[in-house]
Amino acid sequence: MTNNTIKSKIMKLKATFLFLFLMSFTLGNAQNEACMTNLSLMSEAAKAKSYDTAYPYFMTLRNECPKYNRAIYVYGEKILDHKIDKAQGEEKKAFIADLEKMYNERMNYFASKTPKGEYLGKIAQLKYDNKELLGLDNETLYNEFDNAYTTDSKSFDSPKSLYVYFKLMVDLFDAGKKPAAELFNKYDDVNDRIETALEENAVKANKLVAKVEAGGTLTSKEKRLEKYYGQIEDAFEKVSGSVDKALGDRANCETLVPLYSKDFEANKANAVWLKRAVSRMYNKECTDKPLYEELLKAYDAAESSADTKYFLASFLFNKGKTTEAMTYYKQSYDLQDDQVKKAKLAYKIGGALKKKGRFGEARQYFENALKLNPSNKTPHLLIASMYASSANNCGDTNFNKRAVFWLAANEAAKAGSKGSSYVTSYNAKAPTKSEIFQEGNAGQSIRIGCWIGRSVTVPKL
Repeated sequence: MTNNTIKSKIMKLKATFLFLFLMSFTLGNAQNEACMTNLSLMSEAAKAKSYDTAYPYFMTLRNECPKYNRAIYVYGEKILDHKIDKAQGEEKKAFIADLEKMYNERMNYFASKTPKGEYLGKIAQLKYDNKELLGLDNETLYNEFDNAYTTDSKSFDSPKSLYVYFKLMVDLFDAGKKPAAELFNKYDDVNDRIETALEENAVKANKLVAKVEAGGTLTSKEKRLEKYYGQIEDAFEKVSGSVDKALGDRANCETLVPLYSKDFEANKANAVWLKRAVSRMYNKECTDKPLYEELLKAYDAAESSADTKYFLASFLFNKGKTTEAMTYYKQSYDLQDDQVKKAKLAYKIGGALKKKGRFGEARQYFENALKLNPSNKTPHLLIASMYASSANNCGDTNFNKRAVFWLAANEAAKAGSKGSSYVTSYNAKAPTKSEIFQEGNAGQSIRIGCWIGRSVTVPKL
């Protein structure tokens, strides 16, 4: 073969490769333009809530350019939700199956932007919401939620799904398909997740509170976030109460004592197990049982911490050993260095002191809780209730006794919307305008005695 022949073949190969490259580039550009056009058409229709119009563009995007843009799946969820709502029977089942398929596609193509716990949880919730149509039993549904939780518990944080997850466990326990130990462990798992979510939310909310307290003004975006964080807090607080209600009296002393007695020897150095056992027996008021003291001492020995000191303090407090208990309460508070957890601890200590009628000390801890976690305004309501319950004891005249309700109303008002009904109730018990007129002290300051030690201004007429 001559050199000229070789050169000729090389030139032909180069020309072929150039042609193929240009063709692929042209086709690639054409496909890219088609994807962009379909995405735009789908987005515009979906934004206008014309989901039926958006549907064919969505399906084309899924089939022809599934990796093009995450918006395909963001809008796709709304589109398929609409299709599910409008359909019935086999057609509805088909759309449900397709939404599950789409969630899996998103997890595959946009893994870094698709937390598995969240999206496996969405699949589980989708199946639960349509369980009759799909013919799914509680055990199958529980396993779906459990898969989401165990795969990625950090992003499995839907309040609704956390409740359903636990409620299914309760139903399986009642049906004899789950043992008590699993029920209580799952209760603790779900509660821990709720507490973590509340703590994470509080950290974000407190940044906005700090900005306002420093004299700053929230932007429109920050105001929306402030409202959102409040809604998240309310949602998790509600689901926490619902989870407790679902557990009901299944966790009573008659159940807990034999269960923990049987497992104590194998877990007496297991700090997590001991913490949960102590917490459960404390919350279910089983602290008079000899086992509780054993668990408590083992817990403190295994992992001395703010938690162990708190439980020791509560135990001693209930035994009437108040001075010693207060020492442990202080140690517990001082040992806690996480701000949100410290606020929660202050709240719990305040609650224990309030229950024992030690209102002055309780108020101090409630005020500490407010300083540490200002986004949680519930302590204002507890301080207000202590004022109201002390009205008859902390005034020297009938008028001044009832004036305490103004103080209670002012405190409740600091809780925002949560306190509105309390404000109305307390003001209704305070002196009337005619009584203020008769007393002749409108606008004056009244000093409230006893443990309250605060002043309140009589409203002007």
